[in-house]
Amino acid sequence: MTKRYHQAVLASCEIPWDENYNLIETTFREEVRGTIALGFNNLYIFGTAGEGYAVTVSQFTDIVSLFGEETGGDDVHPMVGVIGMSTAQVVEKIGIAHDMGFRAFQISLTPWGELTDDEYMTYFTDVCGSFPDSKFLHYNLPRPKRVLMVEDYKRLQDAVPNLAATKFTSATADQCARLVRETDIQHFFSEGNFPFGCLYGECSLLTSLGAMIPKRTHEYFGYGVAGDFENLFRLHTRIMLVIDDFIGSTAGQTGIDGAYDKMIVRSAGVDMPLRLLSPYQGFSLEVFDRMMQTLEEKHGDWME
Repeated sequence: MTKRYHQAVLASCEIPWDENYNLIETTFREEVRGTIALGFNNLYIFGTAGEGYAVTVSQFTDIVSLFGEETGGDDVHPMVGVIGMSTAQVVEKIGIAHDMGFRAFQISLTPWGELTDDEYMTYFTDVCGSFPDSKFLHYNLPRPKRVLMVEDYKRLQDAVPNLAATKFTSATADQCARLVRETDIQHFFSEGNFPFGCLYGECSLLTSLGAMIPKRTHEYFGYGVAGDFENLFRLHTRIMLVIDDFIGSTAGQTGIDGAYDKMIVRSAGVDMPLRLLSPYQGFSLEVFDRMMQTLEEKHGDWME
């Protein structure tokens, strides 16, 4: 079936902060330009890894403006993420980006309390309905306490015509199959579950390692689009090993999403500080160096 959003590889851009928690504009611009130069022309800011949950309205406004300047080229598809505690907060921030010309937005459910069926329907109809000329991607993650399933999306697609896509990195193989077959929404799966969606039709890839292994990421996506399942699952096995070794190199330390993603961006040669907005803690440079050494030793043939 024809999907509501184009098939693509979607990449996140993280936000560099100095020691006073001010944006480092030159580094941010370098990162966005570098992401596009690596062939990732579908990119977004302010997911959980991009600390969309933490920025103030003024920070949001300034960074969205810079993002717009850097993504205004031909064949670039920018998306702005918005995370808020209420419909009004989300609509306010979307309105700021909409006034700057953006027409693709990434939203998650409000996280203070688990939404009922009627409440999530109200949320999507109010938010998406406020901007009928725009397309929306739902970031379906457990932090808001409710993960939407196939029947939820079948209900939503009938009621919200501009709900065009999802990010659903925790979907099981069975859920991937049903989402692809039974909805006309475009689903962005992670490196881990992308191949299982490809078995049943058109789906897309949310890349976490794209900045670190861009060539392999593009190959991986290409095999999925082409239905070359032998090569797709061969790469899947190796990519999962890279992810395991990347996470294992933190030696048992854990962090919020952006702590990992900023190390990935830094591995690509961008002078990305590992600092996160208060109160969250990023990994140390010692952890980063250990991670790079581990990956070079085990996967040096893949590191670019």
